[in-house]
Amino acid sequence: MTRAYNFCAGPATMPEPVLSRAQDELLNWGRSGASVMELSHRSPEFQQIARNAEQGLRDLIHIPGNYSVLFLQGGASTQFAAIPMNLLRGKRTADYVRTGIWSDKAAEQAARYCEVRIAADTRATGYTSVPEFSTWDLDPEAAYVHYTPNETVNGVEFDWIPETGDVPLIADMSSTLLSRPIDVSRFGLIYAGAQKNIGPSGITVVIVRKDLLGGAIPETPIPFDYQVQNRDASLYNTPPTFAWYLTGLVFDWLKGQGGPEAMAVVNERKARKVYEVIDAGDFYSNRVERNCRSWMNIPFQMSDTSLDSVFLSEAEQNGLLNLNGFRAVGGMRASLYNAVPESGVDALVAFMKDFEKRHG
Repeated sequence: MTRAYNFCAGPATMPEPVLSRAQDELLNWGRSGASVMELSHRSPEFQQIARNAEQGLRDLIHIPGNYSVLFLQGGASTQFAAIPMNLLRGKRTADYVRTGIWSDKAAEQAARYCEVRIAADTRATGYTSVPEFSTWDLDPEAAYVHYTPNETVNGVEFDWIPETGDVPLIADMSSTLLSRPIDVSRFGLIYAGAQKNIGPSGITVVIVRKDLLGGAIPETPIPFDYQVQNRDASLYNTPPTFAWYLTGLVFDWLKGQGGPEAMAVVNERKARKVYEVIDAGDFYSNRVERNCRSWMNIPFQMSDTSLDSVFLSEAEQNGLLNLNGFRAVGGMRASLYNAVPESGVDALVAFMKDFEKRHG
């Protein structure tokens, strides 16, 4: 069977070797006589899978020992609520940086639990830039500062980490974690829905500094309490075991590729190839300022929007899937996560050039 190239923003393409390995192990994992989906999450076998996955992630991004790693349910959107529930710690305000749809949604949910201060905002200019740090209005008494390093819908990406002093920095890295090296020690908490670079949908990684545990507000549902989940090794309630297993396979695959250090070189090159086609003329355009264009998610428009449906239809016929833009934005979007092979990007670039030649 010939596999297509999948440019979906999420659930995103998975590494083919991971899918093949999971297929081989599906009916009989580790000679247990059962599928990994049938193992009890309390069993020694599954707990070893869980420990291996955590260690794999720790190795890949060099997570310090004073950080806990949680594998939770509910996606990043659940963390929009869980973060203020856990991290207010007696304070009443939190600072949010709004640079796209997802950071806006995070601020909207947090406002149910605290006073949200918008410390920096690019909504008025259509989320096409990253605000200069000198313009941020940060409160030194805030419980935390939240930002989204990469906005999947708008294609805006930070290439720097804010310095927030003693106020914990919180980052939604759903679409950028593992795409390049990071210094985890710069953050109070990092969270990421798995369905981009980590694994399948259904599981969310939370990396939290241990001194931030234990201050959940009384109304926090017990499964949302980071201290409880840390105490129980993310096994307070039945986790998405198959998704957890697959994340571990992705971590193994990524180690074999050279880790985030090697992926950063490939990812920058993949993105550059697509932007070069967009910038080569007037047929395609990208509205994001060049110094903050995303490597992971590249939205683009055509000068003749009547061609959008033709482009998407012909792309699909050529095995290039899920290039439609976010429903509220329109246009096209190519998501180039770790598992998207460079050959797929080359095929997309060739198609874009040919399409412009025929329709421009």
